[in-house]
Amino acid sequence: MFDLGWSELLLIAVIALVVVGPRDLPRMMRTAGQYMAKARKVAREFQATFDELARETEVEELRREVASLKSEATAPLSEMRKDLDKAMQPPSSAADKQAGSAAIPETQLDGLPEEMADQIRETQELEQSGDGEDGADEKPASKAPKGDV
Repeated sequence: MFDLGWSELLLIAVIALVVVGPRDLPRMMRTAGQYMAKARKVAREFQATFDELARETEVEELRREVASLKSEATAPLSEMRKDLDKAMQPPSSAADKQAGSAAIPETQLDGLPEEMADQIRETQELEQSGDGEDGADEKPASKAPKGDV
């Protein structure tokens, strides 16, 4: 602490013996020792408090780093989960939206001849059921012989 060697300590002891005297020297050394012990205790407490604050700061930094690493690691997983959820949705919901937007309302079919309105309804039903091209060729061909058009 003060970097004193044996020779310096011996010189201090001789000066203290001359200044204080042989009778009061033991009491003065005891008091000096007590003050040194108190000073060391305060220094240890300060060092412990400082070390604890440093550890808390390090722990807080580590927590932040772990949280950022966790968010970096889970971000791609959440994106993949969203993509998988989109892929797992039934395709009929997209077809229903398209069919619903392409459907002709019944109010517009009222002014048409009945056979033509029936054909339009059948075509819409086929589009909604997903038979599309295969069913479209068969149904109008079966209606052709009736032909009062």
